Amino acid sequence: MVAAPCARRLARRSHSALLAALTVLLLQTLVVWNFSSLDSGAGERLGGAAAGGAEQPPPAPAPRRERRDLPAEPAAARGGGGGGGRGGRGPPARARGGGAGEPRAQQLASRGALPPRALDPHPSPLITLETQDGYFSHRPKEKVRTDSNNENSVPKDFENVDNSNFAPRTQKQKHQPELAKKPLSRQKELLKRKLEQEKGKGHASPGKGANEVLPPGEGAAVNSSHGKDAPRQPHARKSGGSSPEIKYDQPPKCDISGKEAISALSRSKSKHCRQEIGETYCRHKLGLLMPEKVTRFCPLEGKANKNVQWDEDSVEYMLANPVRIAFVLVVHGRASRQLQRMFKAIYHKDHFYYIHVDKRSNYLHRQVLQFAKQYSNVRVTPWRMATIWGGASLLSTYLQSMRDLLEMTDWPWDFFINLSAADYPIRTNDQLVAFLSRYRDMNFLKSHGRDNARFIRKQGLDRLFLECDAHMWRLGDRRIPEGIAVDGGSDWFLLNRKFVEYVTFSTDDLVTKMKQFYSYTLLPAESFFHTVLENSPHCATMVDNNLRVTNWNRKLGCKCQYKHIVDWCGCSPNDFKPQDFHRFQQTARPTFFARKFEAVVNQEIIGQLDYYLYGNYPAGTPGLRSYWENVYEEPDGTHSLSDVALTLYHSFARLGLRRAETSLHTDGENSCRYYPMGHPASVHLYFLADRFQGFLIKHHATNLAVSKLETLETWVMPKKVFKIASPPSDFGRLQFSEVGTDWDAKERLFRNFGGLLGPMDEPVGMQKWGKGPNVTVTIIWVDPVNVIAATYDILIESTAEFTHYKPPLNLPLRPGVWTVKILHHWVPVAETKFLVAPLTFSNRQPIKAEEALKLHNGPHRSAYMEQSFQGLNPVLSLPISPAQVEQARRNAASAGAALERWLDSLVGGMWTAMDVCATGPTACPVMQTCSQTAWSSFSPDPKSELGAVKPDGRLR
Repeated sequence: MVAAPCARRLARRSHSALLAALTVLLLQTLVVWNFSSLDSGAGERLGGAAAGGAEQPPPAPAPRRERRDLPAEPAAARGGGGGGGRGGRGPPARARGGGAGEPRAQQLASRGALPPRALDPHPSPLITLETQDGYFSHRPKEKVRTDSNNENSVPKDFENVDNSNFAPRTQKQKHQPELAKKPLSRQKELLKRKLEQEKGKGHASPGKGANEVLPPGEGAAVNSSHGKDAPRQPHARKSGGSSPEIKYDQPPKCDISGKEAISALSRSKSKHCRQEIGETYCRHKLGLLMPEKVTRFCPLEGKANKNVQWDEDSVEYMLANPVRIAFVLVVHGRASRQLQRMFKAIYHKDHFYYIHVDKRSNYLHRQVLQFAKQYSNVRVTPWRMATIWGGASLLSTYLQSMRDLLEMTDWPWDFFINLSAADYPIRTNDQLVAFLSRYRDMNFLKSHGRDNARFIRKQGLDRLFLECDAHMWRLGDRRIPEGIAVDGGSDWFLLNRKFVEYVTFSTDDLVTKMKQFYSYTLLPAESFFHTVLENSPHCATMVDNNLRVTNWNRKLGCKCQYKHIVDWCGCSPNDFKPQDFHRFQQTARPTFFARKFEAVVNQEIIGQLDYYLYGNYPAGTPGLRSYWENVYEEPDGTHSLSDVALTLYHSFARLGLRRAETSLHTDGENSCRYYPMGHPASVHLYFLADRFQGFLIKHHATNLAVSKLETLETWVMPKKVFKIASPPSDFGRLQFSEVGTDWDAKERLFRNFGGLLGPMDEPVGMQKWGKGPNVTVTIIWVDPVNVIAATYDILIESTAEFTHYKPPLNLPLRPGVWTVKILHHWVPVAETKFLVAPLTFSNRQPIKAEEALKLHNGPHRSAYMEQSFQGLNPVLSLPISPAQVEQARRNAASAGAALERWLDSLVGGMWTAMDVCATGPTACPVMQTCSQTAWSSFSPDPKSELGAVKPDGRLR
């Protein structure tokens, strides 16, 4: 009996120990399962069709799950992921190993030690690229999301993302009371205080009715605040992370609690936009915004699947009553010559052409107005919208264009076709007309495929979006209306007049509610017409083919390149190249147009198509391999230019005047000597055989011999700055290296042609590689006085073609010629140079001395990063000369004429004035006329010039 209590106590203790052990085991199991699910879950969520750059890529099989064995990394690299300074700007590393921490060379160099490659011939990789194109950072601020498919997924660059967005959305989410007990986030607390302070100051205006349609004019007013081309300011510093003060004219009607709406409010710039975000969110929360149920009028069950026959020979036989087509061209940008060449290829006197030019593209609008006057069947929209990628404004543009065309009683068209300047025909007009005449009752749209639920999720149709401040803001979740089948795909289509009339004028339940629903939808033009057609009385007329060939390359085109415009990720097609020409000749299905084409990327493929359709131009035709694209014109105003561009354009003009003075006159005469006058009049990019040849600067100058103003054009070309090491190393994979801004990972080029950089720009280093074994290379950035600004290692995988990286350098950069060195095992392989130009303008006004000193003296204490790399200078034989440092200090303090001389000496070392010509009368007897050169923007360009209509009704 005495032992019984002891036994009971022992049993209780054993029971407690067993429970504790089981609890620990369960927790360990959950942790292991959780980490393994990150890897396995990613494989289930990746892949599939996603919303494209205004069109839908073809579905792809889900990628194979692979085991991710992370290589061992240095201990120092494992701890410093979020370091200080300005590291972590830009996308995170797609890297393994030590990519998130400090490179070893930087750590050792900061202590003055010898670089590790001097001692270790086989270093461990510090940055490992997983793909052909890696974009990585020294200190990424966020981890790579394993549930992002890099297509239509949650952006990774703003706070307060609701991760439940990736959960299944078929069931209504239940309120969880425990969530309310959690403390509010700092951002939400700030917003709540602002809202409480502003309550009582006014009352919200009554919202729109649930079925009220957003008119096209309202979309234009919302998304376009600038009437002129919005300039790109590459040197603008990014603002800090603090939330802006939230101000409303009238407080919203509800408590804004959704994370996505709070994020949108904190990021929106204007009071008007914040007001609209608040009102839209509250109307949606109160159930006043989205239709719950929509009537279906289609008599068919399921989706219509009409097949159209394709016979290459039969399309040559024109029917007795051929259709007439209304081509709607929705264009933007500055590629006027490419647009004119495309227009020339599709023109016929029997059809109609209605052109909408983006509200911000004033140069292009002027060009279009000029050539439209020549043809009675060409008109330009009297209204203009500022459309953005994925915006609701694009749907408004199409709907308003349809209404306009239907009200033009003198234009008896049968089909509506939308095109952009990046399209080009791959069949003749006669072939298109013959085909459509045979199927005049059909509507041609490309659908996404069979998995409708997946399309809705990837497209974001179950999310609420609002367009304002030229941005698509995601505000939360919504339900798909009951009663209809949602469809979608490409937003390039061919619609017959009957259906266009129905979409435009019908007031039935389907059209009215779908217009309301798609007014708050991302990429609405990719789904609105599909959904209305499939559920309308016209559903039997749908053909799942938009008669286009699109150059989808998902690996390159789905890189979230539009997340600065939309709170979403999307895909965009690649440009066609000459090796793609065979794709236009397929006959398996009817196709009449292809996209995309960009002459600044490749013009040869456009020439091949043009010759295929219409034959070669006569022998000796000038300008066939040349391409000119305007980047500035005087009516745009200098406010459309950055200070960097304006500074360098002026310097280029002076470089041309010096060439005229030194090479176009004899001693003792002034007939070819000039004094510069005013700002440049125009600037063009010049390409020959698809290679960038430099800038063409049209500028005014006073001829000193006769004291008269003349207008000249100067051609400046960049000098070669990429140089293989001498003696060459045995490392043979590197093909080319370049530094610039605006790297286009899709087309693998810098959109800032010529690499015009100023002190406040953030340069990107790019390398092009040939195939070979995996290698590790060291990249070193050296400023003009031999201060080593950054160094890092990259592991180049055997299949890598391009790598690019933006080192997080402290600004301003010291002006002058920079060098980027590439080493393999610390043996020089090659180097490239780039110019950081000192600015002679600030806010388009001559810069003042005190501001010039701040911009041109380099970063504080010459510290481009937190680490110091002085220990590498003797190893790399890069001595820092006190005389050089003193000269740089004196240059930084210069202004006026002295600053211009410093700038021009730098520009003259990196650019060459190839030639100068006169656009009009000149007193210089040996100056050639621009129209008689092969390079000038005034020289003949027959392939893009529009003339009189030929007897066969065509221009080409």
